[in-house]
Amino acid sequence: MNRWVYALPAGALAVIAAFGAWQMAQPSKSEFQRISRAAPEHVFPLINGGEISFAPPPGGEAVIVNLFASWCGPCELEHKYLIELGQRHPGQLYGVLYKDSVENGEAFLARLGNPFTDIALDPQGRGGLDFGLTGVPETFVISAEGEILLHIGGQLDPALTEKVSGALGAPRS
Repeated sequence: MNRWVYALPAGALAVIAAFGAWQMAQPSKSEFQRISRAAPEHVFPLINGGEISFAPPPGGEAVIVNLFASWCGPCELEHKYLIELGQRHPGQLYGVLYKDSVENGEAFLARLGNPFTDIALDPQGRGGLDFGLTGVPETFVISAEGEILLHIGGQLDPALTEKVSGALGAPRS
């Protein structure tokens, strides 16, 4: 009887580990939310000098804003979809380098390609918090009026890339 008492914690740990593994395998982080709230009025410094805000977005048209980091594995995996979005919607895809150094961000983009019209810096993560970021990568579609229309929490995949493109509207010629 006493031997079973020692097996209970190990069994409970196995059940918790199995549940955790099952949760991690679920795509819940990659779900999208269609929302309608104002983009944050945060002013970001740009990687090459100057500043940018997405409330309203630059150029007076809808934009995609992707928060990423060089240290983020899912950011690397989704990058091919950002390249695709950048080609489909030239001038409408912006990156925010989240809690990362300029040097690491530039090396990341030199290696994988730079799909972004411009790159904002968020070294302390305050701008990400203003967006409602829960963890990189995350992607937002912001209307020309500065309203967040779509929020993708997690890594892009082909279906989510289509949702982002559809929320942005017809590609420019």
